[in-house]
Amino acid sequence: MYLPPPRGPLSSWLIDHLLDQSDTPSPPVASDEPWADEDLQLALWCCYELHYRGFDEVDPDAEWDLSVLAFRASLELCWSDWLRATYWPVVDGKPSQLLRELIDNDDGPSLAAYLQRHAGLEEFREFVLNRSIYQLKEADPHSFGIPRLDGATKAALVEIQADEYGGGRPDRMHAELFRTTMRWLNLDDTYGHYVPEVPAVTLALSNVMSYFALHRRWTGALLGHLAALEMTSTLPNRRYAAGATRLGADPAAAHYFTEHIEADAVHEQIAAHDLCDNYASDHPDAIPDILFGAACCLGLDNLLAQRLLSSWNADARSKVAS
Repeated sequence: MYLPPPRGPLSSWLIDHLLDQSDTPSPPVASDEPWADEDLQLALWCCYELHYRGFDEVDPDAEWDLSVLAFRASLELCWSDWLRATYWPVVDGKPSQLLRELIDNDDGPSLAAYLQRHAGLEEFREFVLNRSIYQLKEADPHSFGIPRLDGATKAALVEIQADEYGGGRPDRMHAELFRTTMRWLNLDDTYGHYVPEVPAVTLALSNVMSYFALHRRWTGALLGHLAALEMTSTLPNRRYAAGATRLGADPAAAHYFTEHIEADAVHEQIAAHDLCDNYASDHPDAIPDILFGAACCLGLDNLLAQRLLSSWNADARSKVAS
């Protein structure tokens, strides 16, 4: 994968530094809405990607470049301040119960329902294109949590992650199943291919996972984020599968979605009880962190849904007007 084109002074400085090792001071970071800031989210995504697969034209040692790490910290400060101001929870109770209440009270737009009944092929294609930014490295951010856990909590996370990676069978890895769906839609299934095309909020969905993954202090938030993913997966994936089938997908092309209907029904219980409740039992001070991670997951997912649905509705209105 190659570095994407910059979107402003932050990503321009980072890309120039990674390519030229320039000693020019990094620009200041400020943003009122960092989740929608194209420049900030792209720069942050590139910083994080150095800890995953990196870039073909960048020295692997750039992962620990002190200037890049300092720059990343300034991006994260702006990003995390907004996340905490927006999603920090007020909590009192057991994590599994609180997670269920948080999810039940979520009133975000139903992107899944639209895709099931109304989306055309191009809209479904755009949805999958945006999802590819995370889905092609599905489970990788949450796997950073494994060495930070012990006992039953570690076993629960490993059980979930083993399923995500296909139980040792490459063809059943969820990222590979997603590639089949992408190919049905004539999308390029190369890792990171669509980063230059997606909006800031799509990068933000990936970046919040990486932020929690790369900071041991946020282990609880990482687990809460995973729990929210698993606990809100079954019904949407049933709807995605129905929408894909309506649009002509064969069972192989829809398998990514149908696989999650059954698997995540099991993962939901493991994530809520065996993972989060166990972790909170050993780390009671981390209960707010767990709920914070879950709230970030739900909130950012709603922001992406709003963006896609608003775009599609605006396009429909313009077609009617013409």
